[in-house]
Amino acid sequence: MIASLSPTITEPRLISSMSSVSATVTPCLYSISLIHSPAKQRKARNSRLRASTASLSMQTTKDIIDVPISKKVLVPIGYGTEEIEAVVLVDVLRRAGAEVTLASVEQKLEVEGSSGTKLLADVLISKCSEQVFDLVALPGGMPGAVRLRDCGALEKIMKRQAEEKRLYGAISMAPAITLLPWGLLTRKKTTGHPAFFGKLPTFWAVKTNIQISGELTTSRGPGTSFQFALSLANQLFGETTAKSVEELLLLRDGYQNPKTEDFNSIDWSLNHTPRVLIPVANGSEEVEVVTITDVLRRAKVDVTVASVERSLRITASQGIKIVTDKLIGEAAESTYDLILLPGGRTGSERLQKSKVLKKLLQEQQEGGRIYGATNSSSTVLHKHGLLKEKRTAVYVSDTEGPANDQMIEGAEVVIDGNVITSLGLATVTDFSLAIVGKLFGHGRARSVSEGIVHEYRGNLKA
Repeated sequence: MIASLSPTITEPRLISSMSSVSATVTPCLYSISLIHSPAKQRKARNSRLRASTASLSMQTTKDIIDVPISKKVLVPIGYGTEEIEAVVLVDVLRRAGAEVTLASVEQKLEVEGSSGTKLLADVLISKCSEQVFDLVALPGGMPGAVRLRDCGALEKIMKRQAEEKRLYGAISMAPAITLLPWGLLTRKKTTGHPAFFGKLPTFWAVKTNIQISGELTTSRGPGTSFQFALSLANQLFGETTAKSVEELLLLRDGYQNPKTEDFNSIDWSLNHTPRVLIPVANGSEEVEVVTITDVLRRAKVDVTVASVERSLRITASQGIKIVTDKLIGEAAESTYDLILLPGGRTGSERLQKSKVLKKLLQEQQEGGRIYGATNSSSTVLHKHGLLKEKRTAVYVSDTEGPANDQMIEGAEVVIDGNVITSLGLATVTDFSLAIVGKLFGHGRARSVSEGIVHEYRGNLKA
């Protein structure tokens, strides 16, 4: 249940009911591409995953569900915006059916986030000045929150949003750094990032992951981004839609108590700064790409995001455009300590077709170096013969060969020697932190986890 994800404090507010229309399922809502075991004993959990995968394979042209009427949402970004928060907001709200505009407050569309990921906005903020939005949601990050605060066009949009009593929200540093100077926290209970909590109005500051006060919703940081976005989806579209998206993101029921399993444990520590390659393609899951990159860079890992396409720019599964660091051909000139493949059904298929990436992965295995995958990209490793006798977090199969049915039931992250796999999507933070823990120890993983306001469990079971 959404309410069970974290403590949420809500003040009474009259929310108008939303009517629904019957429409064809859209690809954005069902872009999960987990591969799983057909074994009968895998009951409730895998039945949900099978339903999601089936929707994908059928291209969702026949199934009909009730889809709420679309709502317009604005997510502004600037130099130094926290990319996890921005991307999760766009991803979740688009899955819920919102028409989301990612707008740059800079003089150009390309915006570099706080951890170095470059996002390509849909429009400049000036194009949004005369539009009416059902929700405006601000990501945090530094100096991103300052860049948002200093944007006059955005300030006018937000003040009009509040005056006309339409929904608005802010996460992490944005409540204290952006909304407070604009006078938009007056008599509003508010939460925010622990490092900036002291800047909030003393008698109105609340230490909770999600705080709803009238039209305003606030949250704490990257680690609470999914909860924040789902809360906003709930207010826009209702509980049924929010729960559906929550389940697709692997945030419900059995995923409430994530587990990481470590088999055939070996030492991953290095005597140099770890070098990591993250190959991406059109259709890769943006949440996974951005989260892995962000978390590892916070841990002082040298991360290269490389496109297997002909362009540095790729369009991810929910339509977010990411500008990568290199093309895969240039990236292949170097050697990496880890190669990590993000998921996404279409993205995985395109990664699978890259001959350069295949060669890199085979050399990675032959050199005894570390590699891994999230979500459907585990199948890429399987098809290249890189998961033989390896336990995985997902069931991988190949119509051209035998299945690798060594899925570990109930685990979100599985490490087997020098191979790591994950269910992906909302579980990718634990995947990333598990890597940090293996490379540097639990101390650094815990420190990174605290910075993003995420609970680090570090409960590896050998």
